Amino acid sequence: MTSLRIPACFIRGGSSKGVFFSLEDLPPDRSFWDPLFLSVIGSPDPYGRQLNGMGGGVSSVSKVAVISPSDRDDADLDFTFGQVAVGNPLVDYSSNCGNLSSAVGPFALERGLIRLADGQRSVRVYNTNTDKILIAHFAVEDGLATETGAFAIPGVAGTGAPIRLEFLDPAGAGTGSLLPTGNLTDQIRTDDGRSFDATLMDVGNPSVFIDAAAVGRTANETIAELEADRTLMDLLDEIRRKAAVMMGLAKDEASAPSAVPKIAIVGAPQAARDLAGNTIDPEMADLAVRMLSMENVHRVLPLTGAMCTGVACRLSGTVPAALTKIPDGDVRLANPSGILPVGADVTANDGPTVRSVTVIRTARLLMNGEVAVPV
Repeated sequence: MTSLRIPACFIRGGSSKGVFFSLEDLPPDRSFWDPLFLSVIGSPDPYGRQLNGMGGGVSSVSKVAVISPSDRDDADLDFTFGQVAVGNPLVDYSSNCGNLSSAVGPFALERGLIRLADGQRSVRVYNTNTDKILIAHFAVEDGLATETGAFAIPGVAGTGAPIRLEFLDPAGAGTGSLLPTGNLTDQIRTDDGRSFDATLMDVGNPSVFIDAAAVGRTANETIAELEADRTLMDLLDEIRRKAAVMMGLAKDEASAPSAVPKIAIVGAPQAARDLAGNTIDPEMADLAVRMLSMENVHRVLPLTGAMCTGVACRLSGTVPAALTKIPDGDVRLANPSGILPVGADVTANDGPTVRSVTVIRTARLLMNGEVAVPV
């Protein structure tokens, strides 16, 4: 026998892709999970392409998900997310993936973990990474999630059926607090003596926001422009690691997780082109955002990062709020793949509270079968 065959589905959820497993098909001993996931995705890969696995060389397509029926009274399904590093032998479980959250319900129907009658249905999902509940609302046809429709999302070619994700009480997912330091804005001093105003916030996942102008940028740059500037990338990672310590995510900078906190530079929207060559109209956006994690600039805003940005825009005194237009409805975030709207239900009375954050995604099953793992 040259390989172990494990049932799995390859699914696009939102602007991410990942390999989905049913918990019952994985080894009970979780010490075997990381080597298995690394092999399936094709990491570590010094060439950065993950040709020997199902990953695609960037963080948004280097992911795994484990799903099972939930024993909780408030959830139908449990969802554990793993972010697989491209160049290192690392699977990071410190955060949730908002995009792949959209595919949890469809996967569960595909594999028979739950059954739903046809029509508009809702599934409650417990994310084990963050100890939070989200509700996925989507259409069901012939016992499976509807995939075809007219809804388009930034960064994804074509259209699909809308999946509305309602993240309940999403603050403190990684740190236990909306504002881990207790401040709307903090000062972060780098090793060379410079000081940067930063908002350290935790909604969906912990994130750090700084004014793009503070690092000589606008937040409307292309990915290539940012990633080619190694001095800038190193500076942002230094700020991110220092923020991780301030947020209680790490004891020291060296031990800061790779996936969180994410760091974003933000600024006023300007005319730019998205990755598909389309013009982004600055009048249609409220804030421009370029977000980084896993040592890469995200091609599309990660959904949890977008959630955190949307909330930050609603709270006066934060770095994003000082730079954003005042939106009447959803907060519209310009990013390398277009404009992503985020609905944030936030109150500032007697201390800020985030009731929920709502976004709409699509999902598509790409493969249902088995993955082969060398043994």
